[in-house]
Amino acid sequence: MRRAVHAVGVSLLLAIAACAGAPPNPNPRANDFLVAVSIDLPRYMGRWYVIGNIPYLGEQDYVGTYTQWALRGDGKIMDAFVGRRYGFDQPVKGSFFIDTIVPNTRNGEWKVCFSWLACTTRRALYVDENYQYTIVGIPDKSLGWIMARDPEVSDEMYASLLSRLDALGFDISRFKRVPQQSGQIGKPGFQSPGKPE
Repeated sequence: MRRAVHAVGVSLLLAIAACAGAPPNPNPRANDFLVAVSIDLPRYMGRWYVIGNIPYLGEQDYVGTYTQWALRGDGKIMDAFVGRRYGFDQPVKGSFFIDTIVPNTRNGEWKVCFSWLACTTRRALYVDENYQYTIVGIPDKSLGWIMARDPEVSDEMYASLLSRLDALGFDISRFKRVPQQSGQIGKPGFQSPGKPE
């Protein structure tokens, strides 16, 4: 497990370096401060399917991905990232983290450590009243995620969530949908996994 966490930490550092070379964010609200929304932690826990994201190195080539959050007795959050690399015929793999809620953020901002070398914060930027859809991003807007309780999300709902990201100042042209079923691979707007090495 330590190797997996270390590998993800290294991947995150590489992703951060890659983001530094990314084209400038053309959104006119790119420099607006991201405010975390208030979160009801017990309702927010559980499985969230990754519907779309700006994929960083540790997420590239994955399909069927989801995150599973569970509240621990000490107030921290068990955080599992699960998916299949290169296709739905591949084995399920996962990475596991422990997240810490940042004080005075109404549970909306979490510190995530990928290894002892690499930590970041992510903010819950939107959650609907039924806790079926959420948007999460990191403060500099270089990474973001659209997640849902169900792996299938209509095109209309996806467009609505992208519109929220645009209003928040993200470069929505960088978002790609994550295949949650094999028939979505290769479709326009969806990520296409590479091949096993």
